[in-house]
Order: sequence, then structure tokens, then C-alpha cells
Amino acid sequence: MLDETTRNAIALKKFSIISPVINGQVENNKAYYIKATEQPIDMPYYGTKKYAPKTLESWYCDYMHGGIDALKPSLRGDRGNSRKISPELGKKILEKKRSLPKVPDTVLYEELIKEGILEYDKVSLSTFYRFLHAASFKNMAIPTEEKKELKRFSHQYINELWQADLMYGPYVRDGRQKKQTYLFAFLDDASRLITHAEFYFSQNFEMLRHSFKEAVLKRGIPTLIYTDNGKIYRSQQFEFMCASIGSTLIHSKPFEPNGRGKIERFFKTVRKRFLSMYTSEEFKDIHDLNIKFHKWLEEDYQRKPHSALEGKSPLDFFMDQVDRVKVYADPSGLEDKFLLRIKRTVNHDGTFSVKNILFETDRKFAGMSVEIRYDPQWLTVPFMPVFIYIDDKKAGEAHQVNFHDNAHMKRRGRPSNSGYLKADTYIVDTTAEEDSNLPQQTISFAAIMGGD
Repeated sequence: MLDETTRNAIALKKFSIISPVINGQVENNKAYYIKATEQPIDMPYYGTKKYAPKTLESWYCDYMHGGIDALKPSLRGDRGNSRKISPELGKKILEKKRSLPKVPDTVLYEELIKEGILEYDKVSLSTFYRFLHAASFKNMAIPTEEKKELKRFSHQYINELWQADLMYGPYVRDGRQKKQTYLFAFLDDASRLITHAEFYFSQNFEMLRHSFKEAVLKRGIPTLIYTDNGKIYRSQQFEFMCASIGSTLIHSKPFEPNGRGKIERFFKTVRKRFLSMYTSEEFKDIHDLNIKFHKWLEEDYQRKPHSALEGKSPLDFFMDQVDRVKVYADPSGLEDKFLLRIKRTVNHDGTFSVKNILFETDRKFAGMSVEIRYDPQWLTVPFMPVFIYIDDKKAGEAHQVNFHDNAHMKRRGRPSNSGYLKADTYIVDTTAEEDSNLPQQTISFAAIMGGD
């Protein structure tokens, strides 16, 4: 079958094509489908091919019925590898491609035929195209919707477009040391209202996720989200999260931040009108910084009349169009859209780790590669489960391992008078999430309980 990254990329490409229909940006859906299929579409893995208007309509129906996961291609038994091009043959093809980078693929195919590396009756030209496209996709960023889309909308209505960015904040105390803070912010383009902004100690994806989730919960679902080309904004996790709620993610051109001028001006206002009023020593900690910041944001910036808004404040402008706010019908379903997704292989004893925390589940999953979906805050609560998904369907749950309870659990073959569990062991993943392929460490319960 296709690997998960490729399946996600295909789903995101389909979503980018039908998103104008989903977001109500076209007046005639049928006419749009015809216009969108006039030219061939470059689809990840499959290459450039023609699609019928009915195909796009079916993508729209699939999305409305099953969300972004429904746009993924169905699984195949050979896990995405070419059934006609072996790894050895693929290596030779790529070596030839690297040696002749400017040669068209058709000429390259003919050269490989002449050299006897390929055979016409075994590897067709279309198979050759698909292989090269899949190989190049693995080493290239996923193309996003062209930036010219911005020119089609005046953004006179709220939640048509949000701008997102981060600003380096002051150093504040975290325990005994001081740390750099980062302000994540989302700004509604039409009203200049800050849908959510908050200081964090990190500038990673989990902080972006939390800030975006808070913005959506407070102000509704945006049609477009406009960001720079930072790594966290271009992550497939964020693209998938936006597509799951029906928002289209677009990016500014590198080194051309003009399109994000409004949020840049907001950051300038934060420095001049808020941070200039305090020294870093006046913030007890990051919690105190955020309390003071949110007070200023709600009482000053959001309520201050703006010349570009005909004298209205951002909050007044937003509230005048509050009937345009699109909210998610099922709040619990919205929570699911913001879960992080990671791949894990379940150990033979039914355990796996997330962020150095050991989880256990039913042993029927032992040896299987599964998708784990979770909220980072769950990891701080011992009894909260994480969800196990197989083929995009929820298959079970896993809970944090309770070593104390497990140490006193009666096991088959355990001597009744034994003081320690010398025979029983658990696998504890001591590596970070990004290093899940490194060797694992085996720790016996005897060692945990103080035995030899």
C-alpha cells in the first residue's frame, strides 16, 4: 500500500482542489468542476493526469461524508512499492536520473531501455512516470495552492482569511532560570481582531496547535489561513488539521512578507503599547505575562478605534458580522480534529511509548504498525487514554502503564512466595519521539521494585 505520508499528500491535494466549493467561494459548483478539470492535474504519486468533473464532485461528497480521511486513496497490499520495479532496479533508475538531471523523463526511459536496464514489456512508461514522481515527492515539499488565490478576495468579511505568525517575546523566569518566550498570534484580516494570541516557551508545532485550536474555539472556522514558510506552518500535521475543519492553508512567497503586513503591524503594536510598559523582571512567570497581555489585548487593542475600519474597533467590526461565524456543530468532534497523529509499532507485550511515556493496550495489536492520536495534555493525566487507529478507523485505546499495580499483579508461572518478579519484564522506550528507531531498553520489575 502507499505510505501514510503519500496518502496524506494525495488527500491534501484533493482538498485544495475542492476547497473553494467547501468554503462557498464559487457560485456554480458544476461550472467550477468543469473549469478545474480543463487542464491535467498534477497529483502526488500518480503524476499529471486528466480528471472528469464527476470525479471532483465525488471527492466533494467523500469529504462531506467522511472528512479529510475519506480523500485518502484506498490501501493496497504491497505497501506503496512499485509492483514492477524492485528496490534494486529502482536504485539504478535513480542513479541514472541523478546523472542526467536535465534529461526529459521520456528520453531517460529510452536510454534505460537501450542500456538493458529496463524492458518494454515489463516496465511501461506510465509505471516509470509513477515511480519517478513518487521518488521525487519523498524529497520535495508538497506544493500548496498558488498565492494568486489571494487576489480573488477582498476580505471584507470576517473569517474569510486569518493571518498567522509568531514574534520573539521577553525572557521570563521559569523556575530558577530565565527563558525566551514566543508569541503565537492569529489575526482576522477583515476586522484586524486577534482571534487568539498567547506567549509560550517553545516555538514548536504543539504550541501552534494549541494556539490555533483556541482561536477556532473562540472565533469560529476561517476559510483561509495565511502563513509564512516556517517549518511548523508547512508541516503535514498542520495542513491536515486545517483541512479537517474545512480551512485552506496557503503560504507567502519566501522573503516576501508583504501579504502579512497586518499581523506584522500588530506585533509592532505589542512591542510599543504593551511590552514597553514593563521590564522583564515585572513578569513573575509566563502565566503572569499572559494574564497581563490578555488584559491589555481585550481592554486596549481589540477595543481601540481603527482608521482602516471607519473608526470602528476590531471587536465592534467583528461583532457586526457575527452571523457569519461558522462553528463546528459537534464540539467533541472538533476536539478530534486537533489530535496529534504519530506512527508506532506495538511491542510484543502490547506496549509502546509516546514522549517517553509507556502505554499498554490489548496484545492483539502486538507487532502491528498503528496510528496513535492524542492531545499532548492527556500525557500529563495518568488515567487519560490515547486512541489507536488502523486504516483511519478507531480500533482501540491505550493507557499509561501503572508500574506499581503491575508489580503486584498475579501472573502465570509466578512462584507464590517470590518477593520479586525476576522473570517478567517490560520494554521501556527511553528515546525521544523523533528517535523511535533507536534501540530500546529492557527493565525488569525486580529492578524497579529494588531487587537484584
